[in-house]
Amino acid sequence: MVALRLIPCLDVAKGRVVKGVNFVGLRDAGDPVELANRYSQEGADELVFLDIAASHEARATLIDIVCRTAESVTIPFTVGGGISSINGITELLRAGADKVSLNSSAVKNPDLICKGANQFGSQCIVVAIDAKKRKEGNPGWDVFINGGRKNTGLDVLTWAKKIAKLGAGEILLTSMDGDGTQQGYDLELTRTIAEAVSIPVIASGGAGSLEDILKAFQRGKASAALLASLLHDQDLTIDQIKKYLLSKNLLIRPTNY
Repeated sequence: MVALRLIPCLDVAKGRVVKGVNFVGLRDAGDPVELANRYSQEGADELVFLDIAASHEARATLIDIVCRTAESVTIPFTVGGGISSINGITELLRAGADKVSLNSSAVKNPDLICKGANQFGSQCIVVAIDAKKRKEGNPGWDVFINGGRKNTGLDVLTWAKKIAKLGAGEILLTSMDGDGTQQGYDLELTRTIAEAVSIPVIASGGAGSLEDILKAFQRGKASAALLASLLHDQDLTIDQIKKYLLSKNLLIRPTNY
């Protein structure tokens, strides 16, 4: 059995961590280097750094912040946003990232997943999916790209299965409907994808309580839970979450390991 993971997420725009609701209404949440250092020291299992405007603005990820953030942490660190080539992946790994997260570029050029996995290993390649539930009467979810601005028309389940076959090491699955709401993860979405693929699925979008995180693991079958608002706003700490999950007999690394 592999330990379940808690992963703080740093959504970065204009050099600052931001958080919104349903991908809009962004507010400042702090300095990325300071927050990364804090979460690393508090016992987070990994970190995710997403330059959320890079793809929309057609530019590369902010390498300087990646370098400084990587230097401040002692845990695995994933970087995403604006990565569109093998050279882009190489640059981020050299800057200190342990993994890269592909989203828009993976949809536009699925071969990048395969090439990245072959060159750097599947463990380095995370594919992020921004999923939005279709309107009532039309079951399933659509894949969105460009920071949630464009509906690709791709079916999330179909895309997730393709990602796994192409060699991705894990899927970062965000419910756009749940993002920032703190109303709980989309358990149906998470479980559907987790049961359909053999690679780990990171649940993202909607964590608002200890119970929400527990359900993501128990009912959503997630391998990891992405956390943002409730940590940035200091509603809960990594230690509080881990102690709660350990009390529920989940396989979690304690914060003092």
